[in-house]
Amino acid sequence: MRYTLIIFTMITVFSILSTAHAQLNQGTPAILQEIGVDEKLGNTIPLDIEFINSDGNPVLLGDLIEDGKPVLLNPLYYECPVLCSLVLDAVFKVVNELAWSPGREYTIISFSIDPRESYELAAQTKEMYLRDFNRVGTEDGWHFLTGPEESIKKLTDAVGFRYTFHEATGEYLHLASIMLISPQGVVTRYLYGAVFREFDLRNALFEAADGTIGNTLDRVLFYCFTYDPASQSYVPVAMNIMKLGGLATVIFLAIFLSVFWRREKRSLQPPKFEIE
Repeated sequence: MRYTLIIFTMITVFSILSTAHAQLNQGTPAILQEIGVDEKLGNTIPLDIEFINSDGNPVLLGDLIEDGKPVLLNPLYYECPVLCSLVLDAVFKVVNELAWSPGREYTIISFSIDPRESYELAAQTKEMYLRDFNRVGTEDGWHFLTGPEESIKKLTDAVGFRYTFHEATGEYLHLASIMLISPQGVVTRYLYGAVFREFDLRNALFEAADGTIGNTLDRVLFYCFTYDPASQSYVPVAMNIMKLGGLATVIFLAIFLSVFWRREKRSLQPPKFEIE
């Protein structure tokens, strides 16, 4: 257990200090050179991969992706002693904070990277996390999958998620990350760490859906932000904010002048007299 915690600490530090496009330093421990995330933005994941759902039935990945609904992809394994639980807890927490709901505006797919795990484990995990998630439709919108090695490798390769099995501990080592997938199966964004900001996830989902979810206020708000790889979060875009500010000023002036002209027009009209 002590060795596991040491490895976990190393992985966590590595997750925080590295970015997706950064090159690994020569001083990086050999075991960490086998794990990481190679961002494949714009890559289309294969939708014909077969997994097993939490009911024990075979499903194609494409059948879980609904029209117009982006996907939060969550690689893990159910018997992971530390990191996967932290990431899954973080996903649950941020999803609980979102006004949007799985099954309604978007879909969550949590899948095991361990081919030895059974669908019963997936079912237990699903029941544990969803029993306190009181939202209609979530059961059909958050999928917990297992699958054979071939399916797992195809999906993890498609999104650039690298992991390794550590013989000494019998555990899989990987980084803490989730991916956002468009309704067409295109990789659109990566989020990292064991804590996710509600605003970052909402923005990433909006981006993955190409602006087709959310209301008008969301569209205006997200227009002012863009993803910054250095900080791994969404930051304000000064130019877009200035454009919106200019537009708001024009609208305000138009309303003000319209009211002013109407008053002037009424004041220039001759008074009406009644004839008895």
